[in-house]
Amino acid sequence: MRIGIEIDGTNMRLGIVDGGQIYRKLVAPTKANEPRDIILNHLVELISSIINTNIRGIGIGVSGIVDQEQGISKNAINIPSWKDVPLKDILEKEFRIPVFVNNDTNCFAFGERYYGEGTVYKDIVCLTLSIGVGAGIVINNELYSGNNMGAGEIGGLPYLDADYEYYCGQRFFIRNNTTAKDAYDLAAQGDIRAINLWKEVGAHIGNLINTILFTYDPQAVILGGNLICGYELFSPTMYESMSKFPFKETIQRTKVLLTKKEDITLIGAAALVV
Repeated sequence: MRIGIEIDGTNMRLGIVDGGQIYRKLVAPTKANEPRDIILNHLVELISSIINTNIRGIGIGVSGIVDQEQGISKNAINIPSWKDVPLKDILEKEFRIPVFVNNDTNCFAFGERYYGEGTVYKDIVCLTLSIGVGAGIVINNELYSGNNMGAGEIGGLPYLDADYEYYCGQRFFIRNNTTAKDAYDLAAQGDIRAINLWKEVGAHIGNLINTILFTYDPQAVILGGNLICGYELFSPTMYESMSKFPFKETIQRTKVLLTKKEDITLIGAAALVV
């Protein structure tokens, strides 16, 4: 058994995982605006409350840039005090078992490849559409992180007058004075403005997927994040944008799938333990 941990600016999610199944789960606030050591002590307390003698390691997925080799959270998104936090060293000294740390989107991709929608593919890109927009990349069954552990930060690619994150994530809805959930609820009631917002974001997401096809040419693109609540609203314009991709055979052979398994990022974090 392993402990998988997912950390973002809102919550810490911990679970005891075996064979892709979660046997015990714990969710607690991250306390993201507290000083670094208060957050770390909180994490240690949470791990202490669920660890047992059968645990052979801890895998952690944390938002932002991560030094995978050293197990350091370099710059955690939405956790201001977490700069260059040596999670691996701290937790291995505390618990005396191996600790592995990676970006949370990479853990999402790892979980999908081995326990989710990507099990029949060796090359996938898992796209998160949320407050941020990023990708976890699996090439020939292995995570690809890049030379500086920053591969997959495709939300930062220039697009129109800004970048993809500005047009394909929650920021698109926020600057239109709503959220993805509220826009979904309004669209379900027939609100024309909300429906048009989903159509517009779908066109941008389709262009982002085209960029992924140009750069990685995966067998499948798996969508996750809270924007997929509106998939049935944005998918028509997404596929319309994708239809403009110049290599038609690529479009025909590439699957676009939705994440289905709950807590797949936490499961993927646990799978980091080898």
